[in-house]
Amino acid sequence: MKIQAAATLPTKFGMYKILAFAESETDKTPHVALVHEDVNIEEAVTVRIHSECLTGDILASLKCDCGNQLAKSLQIINEDKGVLIYLRQEGRGIGLINKIRAYNLQDQGRNTIDANLELGFEEDQRHYDEAIEILNLLGIKRINLLTNNPNKIGALEKSDIQLVERKPLWIGEQKFNEEYLQVKKELMGHLF
Repeated sequence: MKIQAAATLPTKFGMYKILAFAESETDKTPHVALVHEDVNIEEAVTVRIHSECLTGDILASLKCDCGNQLAKSLQIINEDKGVLIYLRQEGRGIGLINKIRAYNLQDQGRNTIDANLELGFEEDQRHYDEAIEILNLLGIKRINLLTNNPNKIGALEKSDIQLVERKPLWIGEQKFNEEYLQVKKELMGHLF
């Protein structure tokens, strides 16, 4: 994987460099990094590793906390002059079509894990090797990670990136995501 394209990206959260990472320049779903213009890679960098969630990030779905986590992360990253890594692994790695199928099963009473299992997938098929590779390509060796997900922590602990601090990212619950958050906490070990 390498940087295939880079440009300046002014956002409502601040000024960034946007970089697209892929094996090939023809890849239609590259991973993306937003790097704050004043990032200091000599110190521990605040980083959010965020998996794509079209329904939450773009369509403002209330079934999850993804879109709100993304927005809160960008606020914190702007304050801390950090980095967002946006991994293209929709629906915990099962893709958008299967994620919508899982939503249909949730409408019928399954929880988020049971829906994935019923569709023939693992409860969470995401991996974070590419995020670690992106951090290495950016020259970042020490991070403060914005996450509640123990799998991200575990992946970093097995890497050459030093996890200095885990920063919790609590958004809050509402009636549409209560069960989803409960499953993340009780069955997936998320750190709320």
